[in-house]
Amino acid sequence: MTTARQAYINAVVANYVRLPGTPLRASRGDRQFAGVLYDRHIPLRVVYDAFVLAVTRREIRSPDLPRHPAIRTLHFFRGAIDEVLQGGTHGGYIQYLAAKIKPLVAQKEQELTRSRTAG
Repeated sequence: MTTARQAYINAVVANYVRLPGTPLRASRGDRQFAGVLYDRHIPLRVVYDAFVLAVTRREIRSPDLPRHPAIRTLHFFRGAIDEVLQGGTHGGYIQYLAAKIKPLVAQKEQELTRSRTAG
């Protein structure tokens, strides 16, 4: 039986690993941080919006600039979560940004699928 807390953690982790620049698997620390977000009563929508905001800022930039290093932990999104909680975004803007990163997320999902079938 899945508890509400476990379902929340699973949802956060599933979306986290779909993001460009993140690991293919979440760490124990990532799952623990997702549990902290649940315990703080952070809505999944806020976490999703923070993911979109942070990844867009990171990935949509001049191709002349060097690539950022990989995101190694879910904690990377803490600042964006706080920003969304403070009302720093609007739904229409997040939808616009989500459309911008959709091809990158699709690439990552293909990578996840390949890693699951190979392992």
